[in-house]
This record gives sequence, structure tokens and C-alpha cells, in this order.
Amino acid sequence: MKLKIYTDWWARWNPGSAWIGVYIIDWDDSPIEKRYRALWIKTNNQAEYLWALHWIERWIELNATEIELYMDSQLVINQLAWIFKIKNKELAEIKFEIQKAINDWWWKISFIHIPREKNKEADRLSNIAMDNN
Repeated sequence: MKLKIYTDWWARWNPGSAWIGVYIIDWDDSPIEKRYRALWIKTNNQAEYLWALHWIERWIELNATEIELYMDSQLVINQLAWIFKIKNKELAEIKFEIQKAINDWWWKISFIHIPREKNKEADRLSNIAMDNN
């Protein structure tokens, strides 16, 4: 199964309370899952990385054979794609867990930066999470 995953976060401060939304669709753009949740006190990058880790693990459960991860955080996308180095120790530890999950899964994954206006459903879900907490 090939999946496209859109994820976004919302925070009141940085660091601060963070909320995440994710929208998963198949290759034909049919919805598979919509989820949101609070991550509590995190930096914006910690929230993005933790959510990426969570969804990579979820994709494996869904038996995905190819994944495209879409985020409007260009920094996180470039770090996950090995274009930029990670200097923050906590982020490097989370990325290590992400890389381990990807290596254990061994299918194809692409990290794609998109403009915020093309990430509306994930943004909407992150705002629902914030409004519910």
C-alpha cells in the first residue's frame, strides 16, 4: 500500500504546549486516517520529530510499502532527508529512533516540503486538538 501523510503542529509558545494533526491518504487521494493529539511541553521541532516518529511506526502497522511524508517545516524535512545536520542532541536522539524504524521497515520513504497553504487538513486537525485541550 502506498500512502501520503500530511502532518502539522500548533503551539502557543516555543517551547510550550503543542498539538499535532495528521492526515493520511492513499495514492488515489482517498482518506485513510485523520488524527490529532496533544504533546504538551515541547519545542516546535521536537513536536514535528515526535509526530514523524509516531506516524512512521503507524505506517508500518498499516503495511505501507511506500510513503510520502509532507510537512511545511522545511528544516525538519531537510534534516530527516539528511540534507541538513542536526545539532540539537534531543532532536538527534529522536531522529535516531526514526532512522531505526525506517531501517527496520526497509521500504521507500520520501520527505517532501510543502507550503503551509497545501497542508490545510493537517493544520485544521492540529487546531482541533488545541481547541479540545
